[in-house]
Amino acid sequence: MASPGGTYSSGTSSLQNSGSGSEDLQVNITDQKKRKRMQSNRESARRSRMKKQQHMEDLSNQIEQLKKENNQISTNVGVTTQMYLKVESENEILRVQMAELSNRLQSLNDIIHYIESSNNSLFQETDQLFNDCGFLDNWNTFPVNQPIMASNDMLMY
Repeated sequence: MASPGGTYSSGTSSLQNSGSGSEDLQVNITDQKKRKRMQSNRESARRSRMKKQQHMEDLSNQIEQLKKENNQISTNVGVTTQMYLKVESENEILRVQMAELSNRLQSLNDIIHYIESSNNSLFQETDQLFNDCGFLDNWNTFPVNQPIMASNDMLMY
């Protein structure tokens, strides 16, 4: 029995040795996994910081670009406002000129109407005067469409 027990005891001691070697191996594997995970986490954190840094740079660039666009739009609005005010001023001047010219035209039309009505009454009075004195009766008897004859003697002078 000694021999089987001895074998047994040396087997257990060998198992114990291999068990502690197995534990060491597992601890080693666990340490390696832990180190690998820590390294992976560090690398992930570094990538996250770099990604965050890149995002901040992109946002800063976008801010600068938007500021430039904003300044350009503000300038365009200012120029457009000045042009609008100039056109509005010119329109107001044209409205005043149009009103003045309309008044002048109305005055001229009134004068023409007055002259025409005065002339009509004057011509009626003159016609009546000529008819009353018989001047037009003699005038109408003058041969208008008759040819005028000239002699050679007349042309010598």
